[in-house]
Amino acid sequence: MKKLEEIIAGQLLQIKAIKLQPANPFTWASGWVSPIYCDNRQTLSYPNIRNFIKIQFARRIMERWPEVDVIAGVATGAIAQGAMVADLLGKPFVYVRSSPKGHGLENLIEGDLKPGQKVVVIEDLISTGGSSLKAVEALRNNGGEVLGMMAIFTYGFKVAEDNFSKANVEFETLSNYQTLIKTAVEGGYISGDDLSALAKWKEDPENWKPSL
Repeated sequence: MKKLEEIIAGQLLQIKAIKLQPANPFTWASGWVSPIYCDNRQTLSYPNIRNFIKIQFARRIMERWPEVDVIAGVATGAIAQGAMVADLLGKPFVYVRSSPKGHGLENLIEGDLKPGQKVVVIEDLISTGGSSLKAVEALRNNGGEVLGMMAIFTYGFKVAEDNFSKANVEFETLSNYQTLIKTAVEGGYISGDDLSALAKWKEDPENWKPSL
């Protein structure tokens, strides 16, 4: 029987939410050159997959943080998934903007978050953890008690683990880079040459360049 992380990795590869292109790499917003690109918003177009992810999020939240009061989504990628999880659990939902809107109340958090409420944050992807932890900081600054974060996928960067540890935030993901690569090999998504390039990228993602 496949593990949950293997099932999720297979789904993400199947719908091309994650693309592996060592020979034709992507450039991230950070400027990093990468053989992998992840856009988990693609899952929303596939009802069976988005519902499976929603159910797994809800199951783990109630197992790990049953005292949760509010579900929060990180804009924009996790707003829809967070709202679906909140609906399934019968909990209030808020979402955190990347920056305050430039008109009206200039809110950073949209929704009704009351001081002292216990929050679990939903994220679609964890890379370095920077944007995810900014959302946590905003929730804390507005009186929320952040119990932890759940995401669909993580690249497994050490810098992310360090950043979450420094911020004293627990996090869990449904799948991860190591499982993804194993699943991609088994499913014929990548070749032996690709595997070597992907391993080298993981060792030093900030400075990786494709072989000429």
